Amino acid sequence: MSQFNAPVYDIERPTGTCAVTGRKLEPGERYVAMLMEVDQSPQSTEDKTTAGLGLKRLDVSMAGWQQQEERPTNLFCHWQATVPQPNEKKKLFVDDAVLMNLLARLADTDQPQRLAFRFVLALILMRKRLLRYDRTEKRPAQGDEGQTEEWWWVTPKLDLSKGPLGKWNNEQPMAILNPKLDEQQIQQVTEQLGEILEAEL
Repeated sequence: MSQFNAPVYDIERPTGTCAVTGRKLEPGERYVAMLMEVDQSPQSTEDKTTAGLGLKRLDVSMAGWQQQEERPTNLFCHWQATVPQPNEKKKLFVDDAVLMNLLARLADTDQPQRLAFRFVLALILMRKRLLRYDRTEKRPAQGDEGQTEEWWWVTPKLDLSKGPLGKWNNEQPMAILNPKLDEQQIQQVTEQLGEILEAEL
């Protein structure tokens, strides 16, 4: 898919500052990380995130999170995390349920960058043995007569808290578009996903 040739997976790194109070988040402090959907119209090109995934990362202290009477309408997903200690090696600050939820939330997207992110998320979850590859299905490509798309059918775990040893949820298979990324593109998307999640993937 030619739309993946350019390095457009641009996402701001976490700032370490509470987006509500403006206070610097301290090492060891719990906070809420939010992914916000951003406007990708031509008028909003000054925001570099609009050239990529269309999601902006904001961090909010627990106090700032509790102060909010209503959640933002453009909130895509959120999770709790802890500010790492200085020089601490990156580790996964989101649980498997957050990754699976993000995969599900991207199910209806038709944006190339989000499709790439969803595919890489699926690869990560398969590597963690929380998704099982079942089969490949060829479908006519939308808006591209004579071309076909490759969709992977996968099965998630029924109870993610049990990890790889849990039973498979055979009643709710999922279809994942394979955007035919090469190894370099997969690595690029993985690194950007790691940045937004503050994780080593």
